[in-house]
Amino acid sequence: MPIADLGDRSLHYERRGSGEPLLLIQGMGGHHRMWHEPLLADIERDFDLVVYNHRGVGDSSRALPPYEIPDLADDAARLLSALDWADAHVFGTSMGGAVAQRIALRHPERVRSLVLGCTFAGPAGGTLVAPGLLRIAESRKTGDLRDLLRSTYDTNFSPAAREDPALWELFTDRMLSERVPAAVIVMQQLAAMKHNASAQLDQLAAPTLVIHGTADEIVLPRHAEHLASTIPGARLELLDGVGHLFWWEAPALTAKLLREHAGV
Repeated sequence: MPIADLGDRSLHYERRGSGEPLLLIQGMGGHHRMWHEPLLADIERDFDLVVYNHRGVGDSSRALPPYEIPDLADDAARLLSALDWADAHVFGTSMGGAVAQRIALRHPERVRSLVLGCTFAGPAGGTLVAPGLLRIAESRKTGDLRDLLRSTYDTNFSPAAREDPALWELFTDRMLSERVPAAVIVMQQLAAMKHNASAQLDQLAAPTLVIHGTADEIVLPRHAEHLASTIPGARLELLDGVGHLFWWEAPALTAKLLREHAGV
């Protein structure tokens, strides 16, 4: 996995495919291997893809507090420069969607189009305390890794998706394949809770698509409706019965929406 030198830090990334440049940004506790392979294999036919690890994750540079979502957005913009990309389509999910919003606001010239998945604009969209997050928090208190993984699995996928026994094994394998220290997750959580872009999103000029599963227990669907309502011309796609990790549950539909929105 290559490394991008950003000066005072470095980010590890993976690049594949050919076509329009597309930067994918993972959420809290996520890493580059949490992009589901069926999705990547599909869209690499039309996109030059880059996935990466946030500061503190995997082999990216150590993360030191304090930092906020705009700092992660600046990391991503500097990664674009390291890749010699003047601009790119940007797809961010969950906390990564908050990062993507800040990229589009702080570096508008770098964003060709914007896709915001299972994410939020800030507290104006409603409470960020959701049933799935509460369940995961309770599991963390037990100190039992398997219990934490199970609660994370159950709250990130819809009941229908969880009926596939192979999904649990694949999910746990992917989750554990990269190092994501607990301290980094805490820093990410604090940064995400401070994210509040609602008052600025009416300035966002990039063509924007908002995608959200109606069975999401981590970021409730009402956040998608609020987010789309604040961004001029934004299109909202609600995926019926789909959970937080919608690109795992509906990779072909996600790929189709990405292609349509980017115009490829």
